[in-house]
Amino acid sequence: MILARMLGMSLRRTGIALASLVLLASGVTAASPPAQAAATVPAFDHIVLVMFENKAASQITASSASYFASLAAQGATFTQSYAITHPSQPNYIALFSGSTQGVTNDDCPKTFTTGNLGAQLIAAGRTFKGYSEAMPSDGYTGCSSGTYRRKHNSWVDFSTVPAAGNVRYSTFPADYSQLPTVSFVSPDMCNDMHDCSIATGNTWLKNNLDGYAQWAKTHNSLLIVTFDEDNYLALNRIHTTFVGANVKVGSYSTKINHYTVLRTIEAAYGLPALGGAAGVSPITDVWQ
Repeated sequence: MILARMLGMSLRRTGIALASLVLLASGVTAASPPAQAAATVPAFDHIVLVMFENKAASQITASSASYFASLAAQGATFTQSYAITHPSQPNYIALFSGSTQGVTNDDCPKTFTTGNLGAQLIAAGRTFKGYSEAMPSDGYTGCSSGTYRRKHNSWVDFSTVPAAGNVRYSTFPADYSQLPTVSFVSPDMCNDMHDCSIATGNTWLKNNLDGYAQWAKTHNSLLIVTFDEDNYLALNRIHTTFVGANVKVGSYSTKINHYTVLRTIEAAYGLPALGGAAGVSPITDVWQ
């Protein structure tokens, strides 16, 4: 009886040893747990979101937009990212405030007193600035000037965002540590691809924000590249990429929209969800 028990123990040890050898040979150890998605959104020191215009996700390819493709390869790209509606203006407003605020056109000006991301950040002791290319002066409230259009500048529509938060893109700091907590960037009507080619926007993004994208990776910061809407198709699927610190590189098929992006930014700073953002979950599966 004793001999049988000893033989059984010896066989079990042999089996364990053999299993361990198999695992080691395959490069896996029994102590290695599977990779887990982060439960929450990292509290980034800085987030910069740049919005381009009127292109479907299928148009932003390696052949037409090589730098967009390069950024996608460095970050998390969402293959099922959608705008809220058409035309442009209500999408900008939705991403900033969690609602289109009843806007269905590009008419200007619009003025609201409702909640918005900029006011939320300021109330929480954080900072916000919107940077608009070609805007003639900081704090400008006019509807257009040259290649600048207010319809692509949602923060100026909200009286609770101080005029100091509405600035020219030329003031975007070269020292990225001087950026506010969250920045929204609107290229002008040519560089955002509204009036000019995809190649033009591709070059602008590389020349203007690659430095920040690379810096963000090692400075607890994030770049979000997205579009307001597609080229006026019913599907309204757009290109969206996150690049920066704590991002797991890959392609993600989870369905997201502008409200999801807003909810994710709010979650990073413990802010309550605004409007439509309350009906979606923040993005948590792309963080290390």
